[in-house]
This record gives sequence, structure tokens and C-alpha cells, in this order.
Amino acid sequence: MISKKVRWTLATAIIGMMLAVTGCKGGNESASKGNSDQKTSVSAPAGNNVINISLKADPPSLDPSKSNALVDRQVQNSIYDKLFDLDKNGNIVPVLVESYEVSPDGKVYTFKLKKGIKFHDGTEFNADVVKFNIERNREDDSRRQNEMKFVQKTDVVDPQTVKIKLSEPFSPFISILTDRSGMMVSPEAVKKYGDDYLNHPVGTGAYVFVEHVKGDHVTLKKNENYWNGEVKIDEINYKVFSNGTAAVQNLKSGQLDFVDDVPTKEIKGLENNPNIKVVAEAGMAYQGMYLNTTQEPFTNKYLRQAVNKAIDREAFIKVVIDGYGVPANSPFAPGNLAYGDSDKVSKPNEQEIKDLLTKGGKPNGFSFKFQIGTSPVNEQFGAVIQSMLKPYGIQVELEKVEFGTMLDNGAKHKFQALQLGWSGRPDPDQSFFDFVVTDQPNNYAAVSNPELDKLAKQARIELDPAKRKALYDQAMEIVHDESEYVYIYHDFNRFGVSKKVTGFEYVPDGIIHTQKLDKK
Repeated sequence: MISKKVRWTLATAIIGMMLAVTGCKGGNESASKGNSDQKTSVSAPAGNNVINISLKADPPSLDPSKSNALVDRQVQNSIYDKLFDLDKNGNIVPVLVESYEVSPDGKVYTFKLKKGIKFHDGTEFNADVVKFNIERNREDDSRRQNEMKFVQKTDVVDPQTVKIKLSEPFSPFISILTDRSGMMVSPEAVKKYGDDYLNHPVGTGAYVFVEHVKGDHVTLKKNENYWNGEVKIDEINYKVFSNGTAAVQNLKSGQLDFVDDVPTKEIKGLENNPNIKVVAEAGMAYQGMYLNTTQEPFTNKYLRQAVNKAIDREAFIKVVIDGYGVPANSPFAPGNLAYGDSDKVSKPNEQEIKDLLTKGGKPNGFSFKFQIGTSPVNEQFGAVIQSMLKPYGIQVELEKVEFGTMLDNGAKHKFQALQLGWSGRPDPDQSFFDFVVTDQPNNYAAVSNPELDKLAKQARIELDPAKRKALYDQAMEIVHDESEYVYIYHDFNRFGVSKKVTGFEYVPDGIIHTQKLDKK
């Protein structure tokens, strides 16, 4: 049976408390050459225990410092270990870190590292490696730069101890180390391959990179010397399936063992299949559309507001994702520290929308181009937006664009409207700051509001969780007024898993954690 309840709980209490306590101990992309809907991955040697996992898009970058896509993370989490991670309840737990301390002022983090760990290329994991990775993530060409903004200095105390000094308190710091900022790459591999490192990733994780055939597959092999328990699977193939229905058919036929994103319309059929288990659980993500504030017609705030108000979220969820989602009006999903009234939605009010169009100088409506992805669900997403806006005279022209190109267009503000979501993170800052603050990397809509910038910056340095929540509430009032992004729904993570696969444990970050997987 599918559980639709919210199963993840944030470690926000931990994040808030750890900044006041010492001695803490611990144990929403490159272009493809095509899609592989009709392709198969590299064949494994006879007798090998192999798991085949679908990916809904080609992973643009396997370098954590340069990466910005969920499909990247699906593969990266098998190659790299992180300093910290999330457990099945969404709580933060140390991984490469043995124990840690945080100074009372929240500015100094001291990590004691685990011993005897080596990278796939034989490089030893130690404090120098952590220093290298932290500094690399602070470089100008890193997508992690903003996450590392407050890092002032990284000191190697001894081979197993590293001390990170911040310029000011930064509440999400431990949380961001559960994701790509906390993934440790081999310094020797980075030095060896330079800019081509993304095609030669080297971590300490359960699986070793073999090859990436763009648009088709990524192949990993078992790390025979993995430090954190036995790896039972010899090989993992991540196969690119931009068509979710095709992926499901391959799951049914046994060509796939795991589908990363089951189309909602396929769930009922899979539930009745005795060989397949469906996992559909509430996660941290949100979906919606950017409205570019630097291009007509969306330089006009009232027209942005009209589009925002015209979307019936509940109806959208029923039509597009068969109810497997929660209506959204913010980036904060249920369970998040900042979740609250700012996420409430209301039904479209015809007179209110007409008044906004009149204020915007377009009483009879206007037209715009809307860039969407290439999958069937993306097409339906666009079609429903068209249908909901048409009664108000707002004409929407759909443009199908490959995923990597959409990301590039977003970064360069080359669009009028753009359909991209975010996979979500445990701390509210990670789903907010980069998206709404002036000149930040995921601020594709190019919104620039000084008061919003101020509140977002205050929220990331405030140590008290209740005060942080209040700051996000104030900030969301401005976000709603700007309407540079139309939040539509918080979606569920939806996996299809062959019952031959054992050891799978759902984690609310939406990542398929592969280390404990086995196959009958």
C-alpha cells in the first residue's frame, strides 16, 4: 500500500541546538545525445549481481562542485561519501565525521574524522582532503560557493581533525554538508583530470565509476574495499529514460530493477503487479514555474501576480499527478522549519485576476512562451497551465526544451516562463536563499528586492528556530507580492522497485541509497 502521510521530520531542532552546545557526538546539466528508452546498458559479466536503475534525465555533472540536478545526486550518492547524511527519519547523522563540536557562538566547527578510509584511487581520506574540498567549493566556478560563503578559514589540526571557522553564524552549515558540499572528492583525481574531472569522478563510496555514455547510461562497479560495510551488488547501471512509461514497461519486463520517478498514472497498475513494490512518500520538493522579471511581459508585477493567482493548485494536482502531491504556495513542504501559513493556497478569484490584468495594462490578456521539459508529464504540465490561463485571455505558447538546456537558459535568463522545480533540502535556507536573493545562482527569474535580500540573509544567520521561522514568514510576503515563481505543488517521491531487490530504505531526500541493496 502507498502511504501518503508526511514521513520525514527535519533536524531543525538539532541544527538550532548544536550552535549553542559543544561536544556533539556522532557515530529543486549537460546535453544528452538522445534518450535510452529503447536502449540497454553495458552487459555485465556472467554471474554478476547487477541492479539496473532508471533516471528520468541524463546526469549533467558527476562533479559535486559543479552539479545542480537531482539526477546527478542519484549517481553521486553511490560514488561519494559525505561528511554527514540524512537517516530514514530525515535526521542528520555523521558519516565520514566521527564526532564534532560547535563553539557557543556558532562560528567554529571542529570535526574529528574517521580513520582508515581510502578513495577509489588509493588516496587517503584525512583532514587535508576535507580542507581541499571545502576550499574547492568556495571557488568562483563552484555551484557550492554560496553554501560556503561564510567559511572564513579551514585549519588542519592533525590528520584526523579539521577546524572550520565561519565569519558569522550560519544555521544551515551542518545541513548543507549532507548534500554535495559534504561529498568528498579525491584531490589527486581533481589534479589529474582538471576540468574533465566530471567524467572521471573518484570518491570513497560504495561504488566505483566505470563509464558515462551521455544520454544512455552510467555504469558503476562494486567497491571491493568499502569501509562502511559489505557491498553486495557487483554492478549498478543507471539508465536514462526520459519517458517514464517506457521505464515502467522495462521494470515490468525485468530489464529494470528500479524506476526513479514512476508516472502517477502508472501507479495503480504497478500496485497490482505481484513482482513490484511501489513506494510513494511525501518529500521535500516543490514544482512550479519561473516568470522572468527581466523580459516582457513579466517585467510587470501585476501580470506575474495574475498568472500566479489563476492557477488552481488542487485541480492541477488531480489532473497532472493524480493527487500524489500537496498544493504549494511556498518552497517549504510540510515538516520544514519554515512551513506554515505562507504555504496556504486559495481558489482562483475571477474578479481579482481581471483587476490585476487591468492594473498591468492588459485587461484583455496577453501572451507568453513557456519552456517545458520533453517528457509526457511535462507536456501535460504545460497543457494544464494553458487551459487554466486561457479563460482570462492569457495565451501560452509551449516550447519543449531538453533538461540541460533548460538549466542553461535559466542561468542565462533566456526565457519568459520556465518550468523547473527543486528537490528540496532539510534546511529552509537551501530551498530559498539561492532562488530569491539578488544575483544568486538559482535566481533564474532575476528578482531583486532589497528587503527580501535582507530578510533572507538574516534568516540564515539567526540561531533561534522560532525567530528564523518568523523571518521566513516575512520574506514570503514579499515573495508572494513579487510572484517571480509560481509554486504549484510539493510532489511525492515515487519509486517502482522489483521485489527481487532487497535492502532498500526510503530516505526523504528522494535519493536511492544503494549501499545496502541486494538482489535475489
